[in-house]
Amino acid sequence: MTVQDSGRAALVTGASRGIGYGIAEALVARGDRVCITGRNEDALKEAVEKLGADRVIGVAGKAHDLEHQAVAVERTMEAFGRVDFLINNAGTNPVFGPMADLDLDVARKVYETNVISALGFAQRTWKAWQSENGGAIVNIASVAGVSASPFIGAYGMSKAAMVNLTLQLAHEFAPKVRVNAIAPAVVKTKFAQALYEGREEEAAAAYPLGRLGVPSDIGGAAAFLTSDQSDWVTGQTLVVDGGIFLNAGVG
Repeated sequence: MTVQDSGRAALVTGASRGIGYGIAEALVARGDRVCITGRNEDALKEAVEKLGADRVIGVAGKAHDLEHQAVAVERTMEAFGRVDFLINNAGTNPVFGPMADLDLDVARKVYETNVISALGFAQRTWKAWQSENGGAIVNIASVAGVSASPFIGAYGMSKAAMVNLTLQLAHEFAPKVRVNAIAPAVVKTKFAQALYEGREEEAAAAYPLGRLGVPSDIGGAAAFLTSDQSDWVTGQTLVVDGGIFLNAGVG
């Protein structure tokens, strides 16, 4: 089936696989042109081919690298002439354990990759296109950012900052640009594999909807938040969690 070109373009960070890929796939399916980023050049090339090299480009690099941010936005503008949507998905979680033992240098790395890079991309897309032409930004947060999550405290701390960054940008970028966040629970990706590997059925049983998330669940949410159907929605964090929060407080 031929997809009609929407005339819009998006930049999705950390999209060679997992949630980012699922988001890029949803945007391409509705007719957007998309620039995806990722650290691994080979994985990025493979993702571009799967998504469709006629509609998708890839820019390899590390999300926190300032030069990479500049190149990604510039390449998007060169290829598509616009950058209507920014989806800040790139993130890291290299540590598992209690906050009392958290290496502070690691904490800084997590914060820089998960939060500062998102701000950097937002600044650049704002200046390159959105301040004059409008658009939407979606920040991928986490349920770990809106609740206590034992042993992934550094990650949760950074995602809580992502939620507040969403509020700040939504206030400052209005009325031109809408800024929202998505807070997923556990989604079946390589990134989250340690949280369910070898015990997926047990992990899924905790969810009222009876399963873990998949990347397309988040892709659909991101597609909505960058669509005209959400034109009066900004500064919100959409929790996409299979109902896991419904069990809070149940003993």
